[in-house]
Amino acid sequence: MANTSDTQFFKVDVDNGNGVKIVLSTVYEALSEKGYNPVNQIVGYIMSGDPTYITSHNSARSLIMKVERDELVEEMLRSYIKNNHWED
Repeated sequence: MANTSDTQFFKVDVDNGNGVKIVLSTVYEALSEKGYNPVNQIVGYIMSGDPTYITSHNSARSLIMKVERDELVEEMLRSYIKNNHWED
């Protein structure tokens, strides 16, 4: 049985490219163009893993499925932290 008093480490490999940013931007634009609320749809996809939350317009669905959901969350959190000046 695992010792629950120890902190687990989660190492994130830094993406040297802007791939995740480009995917998120493309998906956001495609959802907006189709009249969906992009934030709600992307959150639905991240929480459930169900790709039908993302439109196939402009290949958004196939693009987002090429990125792991944890990578999407990491990029959004990284951007949020940077934009709120929480970085050292």
